[in-house]
Amino acid sequence: MAKRPPGTKPPPSEPGPPAAEPPEPAGPPRAREPRAQDDDPLVRRHLAFGWWSLTVFTALGLLLEAGHGLKLGWYLDVSNATRRLSFTLGHAHGTLLGVVNLAFAFSLRHARLSATAAARASFALRAVTVLLPLGFLLGGVAFYAGDPGFAIVLVPPSGALLVVALAVVAHGFSSRR
Repeated sequence: MAKRPPGTKPPPSEPGPPAAEPPEPAGPPRAREPRAQDDDPLVRRHLAFGWWSLTVFTALGLLLEAGHGLKLGWYLDVSNATRRLSFTLGHAHGTLLGVVNLAFAFSLRHARLSATAAARASFALRAVTVLLPLGFLLGGVAFYAGDPGFAIVLVPPSGALLVVALAVVAHGFSSRR
């Protein structure tokens, strides 16, 4: 190779020194770009719905614990055992259904569900996550002679709807398509 005078560019056929990579911009690191499966609106809907459900029903659980800690008669008196049980069941079912929504979101890409089946299971899970705990909670607000209030009628159909939604999802995993 012949020596070039300083400041001249090498000809296109002659390799030059390796180019330095541009420096990283200063400041906070950028958020990661979403992957293709993260763009599925059904997955994102259930991730958000599940996390918000966990937030709401965990906060409710903390309020119930505060009722215990403050010895609120409205909540703890023996005559209010139906209220206490109904509120506890509403909190527990709501929290568990929040986790079920997250499990549904994480398992959607692996289940062999048609778009229609996935949409129906999605709607059913979201409806159950609202209606089942609501039936327990409202049933505990006003109760009569140890029986929960009228809103408890939401619980049996919501439970049946949950079983149907879970069966649709389970079928998506057991089908051999």
